[in-house]
Amino acid sequence: MEFIDYYKVLGLTKSATAAEIKKAYRKLARKYHPDINPDDKEAQQKFQRINEAHAVLSDPEKRKKYDKYGKDWEHADAYEEAQRQQRASGGFGGGRQRTYTSRGGNFNESEFSDFFESMFGGGGFSSGRQRTHAQFKGQDFNATLRLNLTDILTSQKQTIDLGEKKIRITIPAGVEDGQTIKIKGYGGEGAGGGPKGDLFITFEIINNTQFKRFGKNLHQTHEIDLYTALLGGKETIDTLTGKVKLTVKPETQPGTKVKLKGKGMPVYKKEGQFGDLYVTYTVKLPQNLSEKEKELFANLSKLR
Repeated sequence: MEFIDYYKVLGLTKSATAAEIKKAYRKLARKYHPDINPDDKEAQQKFQRINEAHAVLSDPEKRKKYDKYGKDWEHADAYEEAQRQQRASGGFGGGRQRTYTSRGGNFNESEFSDFFESMFGGGGFSSGRQRTHAQFKGQDFNATLRLNLTDILTSQKQTIDLGEKKIRITIPAGVEDGQTIKIKGYGGEGAGGGPKGDLFITFEIINNTQFKRFGKNLHQTHEIDLYTALLGGKETIDTLTGKVKLTVKPETQPGTKVKLKGKGMPVYKKEGQFGDLYVTYTVKLPQNLSEKEKELFANLSKLR
């Protein structure tokens, strides 16, 4: 198997943080997305490789195995089990112990691959007189599903085409941008009677609204005029579920924030629960004042 440097794929170094990985993935996924490059096979291949890199590096356990075992990271569990049995039985192959070490105590890529080939390449490994056949889980598949923010206000069913077959999944309301879900058993075929791999779907949520989303809560600004800010009044506010009227208190200051409870995003996998909508008021000052208006404001300033 050819080694793929997933850090290089995302334009990162091995010390990249989780936030840097997510940011790099989102930038590259948008650039090479099939919808943007419909007839570009090279872009589609890059998009697939970007998804693979993100699926591994965004998962702490997978990333740990990848950093330790390189291209053979998916076989790490089998190797560690073999090593455990080696210690328990006194060595592989009729009690003759074979020791593999490298700087830092971990296998490098070539050492691990050689070990794996010698121990498992023939279909199994021996411990004393017993022979146990190695079983390997199939390759995991990765896909990206792009949705608008307004698409995830309610749970919905969607059919995903995997090429050879199609599956129908339920997308819970309130799924987050960049969130990945696992569908067990929809990856590649296993080897040696091992289980199938899994399908990992990463959601890309496009905000097609005027609101800013922070988890389950939404934020927006709303402009009021000077007179409403000073004297109070009624204002009509847009929400995801329609318009509502708010009462603006007299002497409302610029930057005042009000909360509309339950007018935010649906809470992921919590039916009937919603976040809140926060509205921040900005105040528009009057322009092109008449002489009479200037006089009135001058008199008002004297009163203050």
